[in-house]
Parts: sequence; C-alpha cells; structure tokens
Amino acid sequence: MTQANILLARAPSPLSDRVNEPEIKPDHSNPPFALPPASEPAHHARFGLPRLRVPAWMLALGFGLAATAAYFYVQSLYFVETDDAAVQADTVTVVPKVAAYVTALHVTDNSAFSANQLLAELDPRDYEVAVASATATVQSAQAAQANVEAELRQQDQVIAADDATVQGDRAMLAFAEQELVRFRDLAKTGAGTGERWQQAQSDTGQRQAALQRDIATLGAARATVDVLKTQIRQAEANVAGAQAALAQAQLNLSYTRIYAQSSGTVADRTVQVGNFVQPGQKLFSAVPNEVYVIANFKETQLAQMHTGQLVGVTVDALPDLKLHGHVDSFQRGTGSNFALLPPENATGNFVKIVQRVPVKILLDGTGEAYHLVAPGMSVEATVTVHTPPRWLSALH
Repeated sequence: MTQANILLARAPSPLSDRVNEPEIKPDHSNPPFALPPASEPAHHARFGLPRLRVPAWMLALGFGLAATAAYFYVQSLYFVETDDAAVQADTVTVVPKVAAYVTALHVTDNSAFSANQLLAELDPRDYEVAVASATATVQSAQAAQANVEAELRQQDQVIAADDATVQGDRAMLAFAEQELVRFRDLAKTGAGTGERWQQAQSDTGQRQAALQRDIATLGAARATVDVLKTQIRQAEANVAGAQAALAQAQLNLSYTRIYAQSSGTVADRTVQVGNFVQPGQKLFSAVPNEVYVIANFKETQLAQMHTGQLVGVTVDALPDLKLHGHVDSFQRGTGSNFALLPPENATGNFVKIVQRVPVKILLDGTGEAYHLVAPGMSVEATVTVHTPPRWLSALH
C-alpha cells in the first residue's frame, strides 16, 4: 500500500461524520428570524430594519423647548429688558462752611431725618466775637455819618451868617460911598476939610475890602457844603461796608448750626464730636427718600423706546418686590463717551462693540416698599414698548 492510500484511509469521511453526529431538531417555537408583521413595509421585512420609536420624554422636552423659544420670541415683540441697571439717588454730601470744632451731632449712622432738622453744631464762640466786632464797626461808621450830617446842617447856618455879613458889608459900603461924595463936595466948596474927605475915601476902601472878604468867605462856606456831602456819601459807604461785614459775620455764625435741606437718611458718616472740621470737609452723606433707576440699555434696544413708557422693576435684593415706573429721559450720549478715557477708534484697530445708553426711570409710588430700595442696588428693568395681550401680561 502506498503512502497516499494510507493518508486517504486515515482521513475522516464527511458523510460518516454526519451519520455519527446527533440529530438536531429545529425549534419552531422560537425561530431565529421572525417574519415581520404584515402591516410593516416590505423593505423592512426584506432588509430586517428595526422599527423607530421616540420616547415620550423626548417629545415632551422638544415641545417644552419649542414653547420656551416661542414665548421669548413673542415677549421680545412687546418688552425690552436689561439687567444692567441700578438704583440711584441725588445724594448730598453734608459739609461745613466754616472751620470749627464739632460740639454736637444730632444724628448717627443710618439715622432718618426730616427737612429743616438740626443735624450738627459747631463751636460758635469765635464767630460770636466776630459778630460783636462787626456790630461795633457798624455803630462807629454810623456815628461818623451822623457827625458829617450834623456838620452839613451846621454849615447851612454858617452860610446864612456869612450871607448876612455880606449884606451888611454892602450896606456899609453904600453909606461910605455916600459919605465920600458928601465930603468931596464940601472939600471943593471949602465947607469941609480935605482930611475928612481923605478919611471918607479910606472908609470906602475898607468897606469894599471887607465886602470882598466876606463874599469870599460866603463862597468858601458854600463850597464846604459840597465837601460835606461827599463826606456823607463816604460815610454811607463805610456804613454799608460795615453792615456787609456784620452780615457776613452773622452768616458765618449761622453756619455753626447745620440743618437738613430735605428729608433723608444718614450714610457714610465720618465725623465725631470733638473733631476739628474745615470748610468743605465731608461729614456724612444725606441720602434722599426719592430714588430712581438708571438702566443701561443696548443701543440696538432703543428703536422702540420713548419717554413715558411703563417700566417694571425687579430688585435683586427683594425678588418678591415688583416696582413700577416710567421712562423719564435718555442720556444724550453713550456711557463710554463720558468715560475718563473715551474710546478713540481712529488710533488703532477698530472692533465694533454694542454701546449702552443710560436711561433714567422714575419710580411711581411712595409706599413703604419704595423706602426699602437703596441707591446702588442692582435691578432688572423691563420696558413695555407695545401693549401685550392679556395672556402674556399674566405670564410676565
């Protein structure tokens, strides 16, 4: 037997192996491939594709997202809102106008005060002395003015006396001239002496000289009236200056008592009793009760906004508090335009950035809730640019 025959004899026969293997019966109760239902398409059955089924939670999620997107889109048609907003107030810094020691404080931290209430007192003694000195100066100036006025009235009498003297000189001169003519005629006829005529001539000359002298005295007296009137005007000016100094001294004295200009609350107090304060030095801040909102809207949001539109304000610190107001005014310029270093786009690469414009919103109402809002609090402002439907107003 050859080697090939030996190998063939050892090789197993396929037929014999199948005969020796145990018979496997098919299980018709659990077929490996189930036929698709008759309702499914033929290509599903042909290619064995699985049936697509979407879970209910995915449908609910998709519906919710679609509803949310629709809500925000519809809301944008009627409302414009921003969270870049804060409460502001016209806060006044209380400062002294005179230098002095603080002797009394009638308010403390966070104290509420009313209009015309006394807030602080400064040491008034220096200013009381200044008032007394100014008062004495006024009295002295008034006395000087009265003295000049008295001299003026006296000068009127002097003028009257000098005028009477001139009138008497003229009368005596007329008599002397008559005497001169008489003695001249007598001397010419020999009835009188030449010496007497000469005496009459001398008397006439003296009378003329006396008249001229008294006329000059009268002129001087009348000129003195103008001098005295000028002195009176000067005295009046001195009185006015002294009275102004007195008024300033009294005003400085009044500055030692600091009163509230309007009602408000004390904030940022830096003064204590006994401090020496200078004019313009900050004592504390007076925060008024009236506050408003400055909302910085994007410039792209201003197209449909105008003054008078209703605004809803939500305070971050008080989420349950909903305030109402209206648009008061728009700042004429963006916030960056008034910055310390405003942008200068021409000096480098330009990057366009949406700017924000401050919008002033006045709050409507004076209830107790409005006093809970303080300057600096962050708020969210929503401006109603169009009248929304009722369902949207209820949801908003």
